[in-house]
Amino acid sequence: MHIVGFFVYPGHQILDLAGPFAAFETVAKVAGRPLYRLEVLSRAGGLVPSSGGVPVTTMAAGDANVNTLVISGGDIAPMLKPGEVQAVARLAVRTSRIASVCTGAFLLAEAGLLDGKRATTHWRMAHQLQRRYPAVEVDADKIFIADRAIWTSAGVTAGIDLALALIEADHGVELARKVARELVVYHRRAGGQSQYSPISQMEPESDRIRIALAFARDRLQEPLPIERLAEAARLSLRQFGRAFRRETGETPTRAVERLRLEAARARLQAGSEPIEAIAQAVGFTDPERMRRAFVKHYGMPPRRSAASIGRPASDYSRP
Repeated sequence: MHIVGFFVYPGHQILDLAGPFAAFETVAKVAGRPLYRLEVLSRAGGLVPSSGGVPVTTMAAGDANVNTLVISGGDIAPMLKPGEVQAVARLAVRTSRIASVCTGAFLLAEAGLLDGKRATTHWRMAHQLQRRYPAVEVDADKIFIADRAIWTSAGVTAGIDLALALIEADHGVELARKVARELVVYHRRAGGQSQYSPISQMEPESDRIRIALAFARDRLQEPLPIERLAEAARLSLRQFGRAFRRETGETPTRAVERLRLEAARARLQAGSEPIEAIAQAVGFTDPERMRRAFVKHYGMPPRRSAASIGRPASDYSRP
């Protein structure tokens, strides 16, 4: 029996626990037999309050042995207390697969489990994760990422996508599809699909990076190589690249592409400009290049991507 342990702490986000838990729980119903045993763990066991004050009954992590360990997201300060970090580190050495939902990535990073690995978290917290843990390769633009045996996901409902992907890895796509249907969500969004992450609204901590972003935002129709952005920020190329990634969770090249995508998406929603005119106006230069960027970041072509804004998160993967 594959044991899935969900680790929580005072201040965890209850949906980060309940969403993935429900997905794994539903497997027995659609498969007709139990394939997983689920345990909710905490450092000391007993009732553990969520961020909203709702208590959750837990078992003491102690010497628990689980096959998959899932760290719930929530308030960062309480999860990073030494006792919580030590409990997760002890569990990790006895676990074959580890996952986190939303800010749960901070707990994995604090335990040293994400060093040298690609990881994601809620888009709003990605730059903080990168700044605090420079040994982690943070990608703010993914629903979930699997780097060897460690999986991380974006915020809130992305935990369901993560759980469905884990179920698919264990038992195949058809069972995962049946679980998704039973949960009344469409089959999981692909891990490479973009989470909502408006880099145009990010506020880096330093004026120089803010200047570079503003410079790019005002000149999207022009070529914007990293050298030009570094010059605008009055930093060396090396200093600029490191500072930009640390403060935004993005590389400069990816950030410029994302700014162009956001601008194109807004124009697509606002009116009926031809695709060719929009591609030229935001710096993609040709429609095919823009189409490829939309598919890579949003998982769908331009018109369909713009139309999807405002749809429920679980509807993003509708054909």
